Amino acid sequence: MSLQEIKTRIQTAETAAGRAPGSVKLIAVSKVQPNERVAAVLDQGQRCFGENRVQEAMGKWPDFAQTYSDLDLHLIGPLQTNKARQAMTLFNSIHTLDRPKLAKVLARLAQELGHCPDLFIQVNTGAEPQKAGILPADTDAFVAECRLLDLPIWGLMCIPPVTEPAETHFAQLAEMADRNGLMGLSMGMSSDFEQAIAQGATHVRVGSAIFGARTAAEG
Repeated sequence: MSLQEIKTRIQTAETAAGRAPGSVKLIAVSKVQPNERVAAVLDQGQRCFGENRVQEAMGKWPDFAQTYSDLDLHLIGPLQTNKARQAMTLFNSIHTLDRPKLAKVLARLAQELGHCPDLFIQVNTGAEPQKAGILPADTDAFVAECRLLDLPIWGLMCIPPVTEPAETHFAQLAEMADRNGLMGLSMGMSSDFEQAIAQGATHVRVGSAIFGARTAAEG
Protein backbone atom coordinates (compact mmCIF):
# COMPACT_ATOMS: atom_id res chain seq x y z
CA MET A 1 0.00 0.00 0.00
CA SER A 2 1.34 3.44 -0.90
CA LEU A 3 2.02 6.27 1.51
CA GLN A 4 -0.63 8.35 -0.25
CA GLU A 5 -3.22 5.59 0.22
CA ILE A 6 -2.52 5.56 3.96
CA LYS A 7 -2.83 9.35 4.12
CA THR A 8 -6.13 9.17 2.24
CA ARG A 9 -7.46 6.57 4.66
CA ILE A 10 -6.42 8.78 7.59
CA GLN A 11 -8.23 11.75 6.05
CA THR A 12 -11.34 9.64 5.48
CA ALA A 13 -11.25 8.41 9.08
CA GLU A 14 -10.84 11.98 10.35
CA THR A 15 -13.90 13.07 8.41
CA ALA A 16 -15.96 10.07 9.55
CA ALA A 17 -15.09 10.85 13.18
CA GLY A 18 -15.90 14.54 12.83
CA ARG A 19 -12.25 15.40 13.33
CA ALA A 20 -10.50 18.41 11.80
CA PRO A 21 -8.43 17.65 8.69
CA GLY A 22 -4.80 17.12 9.64
CA SER A 23 -5.56 16.50 13.31
CA VAL A 24 -3.87 13.07 13.18
CA LYS A 25 -0.10 12.76 12.72
CA LEU A 26 1.15 9.79 10.73
CA ILE A 27 4.29 8.22 12.20
CA ALA A 28 5.90 6.04 9.55
CA VAL A 29 7.46 3.20 11.52
CA SER A 30 10.84 2.74 9.92
CA LYS A 31 12.40 0.34 12.42
CA VAL A 32 14.49 -2.39 10.77
CA GLN A 33 13.70 -1.02 7.32
CA PRO A 34 16.64 -0.69 4.91
CA ASN A 35 17.76 2.82 4.12
CA GLU A 36 16.61 2.65 0.52
CA ARG A 37 13.02 2.07 1.61
CA VAL A 38 13.24 4.93 4.10
CA ALA A 39 14.72 7.20 1.43
CA ALA A 40 11.85 6.38 -0.92
CA VAL A 41 9.30 7.43 1.70
CA LEU A 42 11.29 10.59 2.45
CA ASP A 43 11.23 11.41 -1.26
CA GLN A 44 7.43 11.27 -1.11
CA GLY A 45 7.42 14.04 1.48
CA GLN A 46 7.06 12.08 4.72
CA ARG A 47 9.10 13.58 7.54
CA CYS A 48 7.69 11.95 10.68
CA PHE A 49 9.20 8.55 11.49
CA GLY A 50 9.17 6.10 14.38
CA GLU A 51 12.06 3.98 15.59
CA ASN A 52 12.11 1.13 18.08
CA ARG A 53 15.75 1.14 19.18
CA VAL A 54 18.00 4.05 19.99
CA GLN A 55 21.14 2.37 18.64
CA GLU A 56 19.56 1.58 15.28
CA ALA A 57 18.20 5.11 15.00
CA MET A 58 21.59 6.64 15.81
CA GLY A 59 23.09 4.69 12.94
CA LYS A 60 20.43 5.81 10.49
CA TRP A 61 19.04 9.29 11.04
CA PRO A 62 22.08 11.58 11.48
CA ASP A 63 22.99 10.87 7.85
CA PHE A 64 19.47 11.57 6.61
CA ALA A 65 19.38 14.75 8.71
CA GLN A 66 22.18 16.19 6.60
CA THR A 67 19.74 16.26 3.67
CA TYR A 68 16.42 16.67 5.49
CA SER A 69 16.52 19.35 8.18
CA ASP A 70 12.83 19.04 9.11
CA LEU A 71 12.75 15.46 10.39
CA ASP A 72 10.34 14.64 13.21
CA LEU A 73 11.63 11.51 14.95
CA HIS A 74 9.68 9.49 17.51
CA LEU A 75 10.98 6.73 19.77
CA ILE A 76 8.22 4.13 19.98
CA GLY A 77 10.18 1.26 21.49
CA PRO A 78 11.38 0.62 25.05
CA LEU A 79 13.98 3.01 26.40
CA GLN A 80 16.79 1.81 28.64
CA THR A 81 18.05 4.41 31.08
CA ASN A 82 21.61 4.08 29.76
CA LYS A 83 20.35 5.16 26.30
CA ALA A 84 18.30 8.07 27.62
CA ARG A 85 20.86 10.77 26.85
CA GLN A 86 21.18 9.63 23.22
CA ALA A 87 17.40 9.45 22.91
CA MET A 88 16.95 12.98 24.17
CA THR A 89 19.41 14.37 21.64
CA LEU A 90 17.95 12.49 18.64
CA PHE A 91 14.19 12.25 19.11
CA ASN A 92 11.52 14.93 19.05
CA SER A 93 9.12 12.70 21.00
CA ILE A 94 9.42 9.65 23.23
CA HIS A 95 6.32 7.46 23.45
CA THR A 96 7.52 4.91 25.98
CA LEU A 97 7.91 6.57 29.37
CA ASP A 98 6.86 3.58 31.44
CA ARG A 99 8.41 3.68 34.92
CA PRO A 100 9.43 6.07 37.70
CA LYS A 101 13.15 5.36 37.35
CA LEU A 102 13.12 6.43 33.71
CA ALA A 103 11.12 9.55 34.57
CA LYS A 104 13.73 10.61 37.10
CA VAL A 105 16.57 10.04 34.63
CA LEU A 106 14.79 12.05 31.94
CA ALA A 107 14.09 14.86 34.41
CA ARG A 108 17.75 15.03 35.42
CA LEU A 109 18.90 15.06 31.79
CA ALA A 110 16.32 17.69 30.89
CA GLN A 111 17.78 19.99 33.52
CA GLU A 112 21.31 19.26 32.34
CA LEU A 113 20.63 19.60 28.61
CA GLY A 114 18.09 22.40 28.83
CA HIS A 115 15.54 20.63 26.66
CA CYS A 116 13.35 17.54 26.62
CA PRO A 117 11.40 15.75 23.89
CA ASP A 118 7.62 15.63 24.14
CA LEU A 119 6.78 12.63 26.29
CA PHE A 120 4.01 10.06 26.12
CA ILE A 121 3.38 7.72 29.04
CA GLN A 122 2.97 4.13 27.91
CA VAL A 123 -0.05 2.51 29.54
CA ASN A 124 -0.41 -1.26 29.67
CA THR A 125 -4.17 -1.15 29.16
CA GLY A 126 -4.45 -4.93 28.99
CA ALA A 127 -2.31 -5.48 32.11
CA GLU A 128 -0.26 -7.98 30.09
CA PRO A 129 2.70 -9.26 32.10
CA GLN A 130 4.98 -9.45 29.05
CA LYS A 131 4.38 -5.81 28.10
CA ALA A 132 5.89 -2.65 29.47
CA GLY A 133 3.75 0.23 30.62
CA ILE A 134 2.06 1.76 33.63
CA LEU A 135 -1.02 -0.11 34.76
CA PRO A 136 -4.29 1.78 34.27
CA ALA A 137 -4.89 2.00 38.03
CA ASP A 138 -1.49 3.67 38.50
CA THR A 139 -1.64 6.07 35.55
CA ASP A 140 -3.13 9.11 37.31
CA ALA A 141 -0.52 8.98 40.07
CA PHE A 142 2.31 8.53 37.57
CA VAL A 143 1.14 11.50 35.49
CA ALA A 144 1.15 13.60 38.67
CA GLU A 145 4.62 12.33 39.60
CA CYS A 146 6.01 13.23 36.17
CA ARG A 147 4.49 16.70 36.36
CA LEU A 148 6.17 17.27 39.71
CA LEU A 149 9.44 16.48 37.92
CA ASP A 150 8.61 19.23 35.36
CA LEU A 151 8.56 16.71 32.53
CA PRO A 152 6.66 17.74 29.37
CA ILE A 153 3.98 15.06 29.41
CA TRP A 154 2.12 15.43 26.14
CA GLY A 155 -0.06 12.33 26.14
CA LEU A 156 -0.54 8.60 26.58
CA MET A 157 0.37 5.63 24.42
CA CYS A 158 -0.92 2.05 24.31
CA ILE A 159 -0.57 -1.19 22.36
CA PRO A 160 -3.79 -3.19 22.84
CA PRO A 161 -3.73 -6.95 23.38
CA VAL A 162 -4.02 -8.77 20.07
CA THR A 163 -6.76 -11.02 21.47
CA GLU A 164 -9.14 -8.22 22.47
CA PRO A 165 -11.07 -5.54 20.55
CA ALA A 166 -8.66 -2.67 20.04
CA GLU A 167 -11.33 0.02 20.22
CA THR A 168 -12.07 -0.88 23.86
CA HIS A 169 -8.48 -0.09 24.80
CA PHE A 170 -8.39 3.04 22.66
CA ALA A 171 -11.50 4.32 24.42
CA GLN A 172 -9.97 3.52 27.82
CA LEU A 173 -6.78 5.40 26.94
CA ALA A 174 -8.77 8.39 25.69
CA GLU A 175 -10.72 8.54 28.94
CA MET A 176 -7.52 8.45 31.01
CA ALA A 177 -5.95 11.20 28.90
CA ASP A 178 -9.03 13.40 29.21
CA ARG A 179 -9.17 12.86 32.96
CA ASN A 180 -5.57 14.06 33.25
CA GLY A 181 -5.87 16.99 30.85
CA LEU A 182 -3.59 15.41 28.23
CA MET A 183 -4.02 16.19 24.54
CA GLY A 184 -1.95 13.44 22.91
CA LEU A 185 -3.10 9.91 22.17
CA SER A 186 -0.52 7.67 20.48
CA MET A 187 -2.54 4.64 19.46
CA GLY A 188 -3.36 2.66 16.37
CA MET A 189 -1.10 0.74 14.00
CA SER A 190 -1.36 -0.67 10.48
CA SER A 191 -4.28 -2.98 11.27
CA ASP A 192 -6.39 -0.68 13.43
CA PHE A 193 -5.45 2.98 12.97
CA GLU A 194 -8.89 3.91 11.66
CA GLN A 195 -10.50 2.57 14.85
CA ALA A 196 -7.95 4.58 16.85
CA ILE A 197 -8.80 7.77 14.96
CA ALA A 198 -12.47 7.21 15.73
CA GLN A 199 -11.54 7.15 19.43
CA GLY A 200 -9.44 10.33 19.27
CA ALA A 201 -5.91 9.27 18.28
CA THR A 202 -3.59 12.18 17.59
CA HIS A 203 -0.67 9.98 16.48
CA VAL A 204 -0.93 6.70 14.57
CA ARG A 205 2.06 4.40 14.08
CA VAL A 206 2.00 2.71 10.67
CA GLY A 207 4.87 0.57 9.44
CA SER A 208 4.19 -2.53 7.38
CA ALA A 209 1.31 -0.93 5.46
CA ILE A 210 3.75 1.70 4.17
CA PHE A 211 7.05 -0.13 3.89
CA GLY A 212 5.98 -3.71 3.36
CA ALA A 213 7.19 -6.64 5.41
CA ARG A 214 10.04 -5.92 7.78
CA THR A 215 13.45 -7.24 6.91
CA ALA A 216 14.55 -8.35 10.38
CA ALA A 217 12.86 -10.06 13.26
CA GLU A 218 11.30 -7.78 15.85
CA GLY A 219 12.91 -7.75 19.24
